[in-house]
This record gives sequence, C-alpha cells and structure tokens, in this order.
Amino acid sequence: MKAVWYEKNGAARDVLQIGERPKPSPAAGEVLVRLHASGLNPSDVKARAGATRKIAFPFIIPNSDGAGIIEAVGEGVDPARIGQKVWVYNAQWERACGTSAEYVALPSVLAPALPAGLGFAQGACLGIPVLTAHRCVFAEGSPRGKAVLVTGGAGVVGHYAIQLARWGGARLVACTVSSAAKAEHAWLAGADIVIDYRQENVAEALLKATGGRGIDCVADVDLGANLPEYLPALATEASVTAYASMRQPAVTLPFYQMFRTNLSIRPALVYSLTRATLDRAIADIARWCAETKPIFSIAEQFSLTEAIAAHDCVEAGVKLGHVVLTIE
Repeated sequence: MKAVWYEKNGAARDVLQIGERPKPSPAAGEVLVRLHASGLNPSDVKARAGATRKIAFPFIIPNSDGAGIIEAVGEGVDPARIGQKVWVYNAQWERACGTSAEYVALPSVLAPALPAGLGFAQGACLGIPVLTAHRCVFAEGSPRGKAVLVTGGAGVVGHYAIQLARWGGARLVACTVSSAAKAEHAWLAGADIVIDYRQENVAEALLKATGGRGIDCVADVDLGANLPEYLPALATEASVTAYASMRQPAVTLPFYQMFRTNLSIRPALVYSLTRATLDRAIADIARWCAETKPIFSIAEQFSLTEAIAAHDCVEAGVKLGHVVLTIE
C-alpha cells in the first residue's frame, strides 16, 4: 500500500518518507479501513518533530484521524460492518500505524459509522478536533442555558466548540480572537459575541455581554496565558476545560480568586478519555450531524504524495481550518 512514514524525529523534509509498505491485516477485534482521507492535526506534526514525544516504534505512519470504508474485519467483529463508511480517531495513539496510508487496521471501536451526508474529507475532521471540542463544552454536563466562552474561536477546535455549544442550548456563546479575519471565521461558526483580545479588555467585554452574570463554561486553548484575562468575568461555580497551555506550560493558579467562586479547572486530552466518555461524545456527534448542518472548515487539501507540504502548512500556523490528505 502507499503510505507516508518516518523512522526518526525531525523536520518533515528530512524524515518523511513516501512509498510502499505492507498492507495490514485486522487482528481480533479490529477492522481494516480503506482510507479515503486523513486529517492532519498539530499534535501529529509535533509528534513527528519530537516536540511532544519521541518515536517509540521502528517507524511511524502519522495521523490519528481519517475516514474511509471497512474492507475486512477481524475475529469477533460483526461481518456486517464490511462496506460501512466510517470515521477514524486515535489511530496512531500508542500505535505505529496511523492514517497517512491507503489502509489502517485498528480496534473496531475507533471506527464509528460516518454520519449520513458527510464526505470522507469531512469525516476526517471529526476525530481529535470535534471530540476535544465536545469534551470542553460538555465535560460538566449540558451547556443548556449557560454562557459559554471559547478562547481561540477561530481555531479548529474552537470553531467546533462554538457550534456544539449552540447545538447544546447555550444561552450565549462568546469567543476571543486576535484579528479581523479570525473574527469573521468565528462569526461564521455562530458566535454571539466575538472579542479581539488584542484590542479589548476581555473580562469587561464578557461582563457586559452577560449583564454582569458572568461566564459559566470555558473551552480554553491556552490556559496559562488566558486564565488571567477572563477570570474576573467567571460566574460562581464556573468550569474551565483546557486542551493546551503552550505559552505557559507551568500554569500559575490564583487560588484564592478561584476559591471565592468555587471554580473548577480540568484538562482535556482525547487520547486518554474513558470508553464511556468517548461513547457519549460519539453519540452526541452523530446527533449533532443529523440535527444541524455542521460547518467543516477545510483550509487545504493535499494528496498523500504531498505530505511534506501538508506538514509544512500545519506548522506555519497561519491557516484557518483543517489540513486534509486525500487518498486516491
């Protein structure tokens, strides 16, 4: 099969190889998916570069997200799944083989049915970004009736967090951005309030938008840097769920400010969520797709043989939306 892989960490142009690898076979409990699209996330390029983890296998086929058709099943998997369109997530987590290839074999539970009406490129967007957004919005239960803040509302995860909060019944969805172009992107996702944190006082803007009641739920892209900006605008018993803290990995927590309002803070990492949590999220995502018209913002599509350019595109950090590999 055609595939992209690397055998050591480093820059994409130095370590990515494109060629033929053996086609996998599904083990017990697994399915073999003929992939038509692969979603490339920041975590994939960071892993390849060695920024988040060192290579732990003789080779790595990168990317955890994708979409395709089940071609074969292993022992214990219902043969009726053969021919089913699916989306794939966590394919390369603690495994050598991800979705930058024509085929991937992985546990059946990591290949849910592709919601009706979605194409393969859209399905390849559902994994890490949408699951992370769901966790941030629903970690403390339904957002119905709550005021929700999404920091980085123009980011890939933020774009879905806005949409999921609206679908979940939030009474207000606010977000922060850093430019006019990003503000427009957030408006298109359905935000009620968009705050340019470089031009406005975030806490003041949030208190004004909520009539002084404050924000109940935060989906945060950079906890250490952002928390001081919105902390004064949080309501009593608010919750913050953060999926990154790149600028300040060692987060300083102002305990007594948090103590005063019974603030809850939790990290969100899709890879280590429990099976029950993932099953609830996948069911919600299926309903969200059935009940609304999700906006999938795909910034660039590359062929499998253009994987180096795709990695460079993600690392450049200027895109608004997904980077997807199409696999013919």
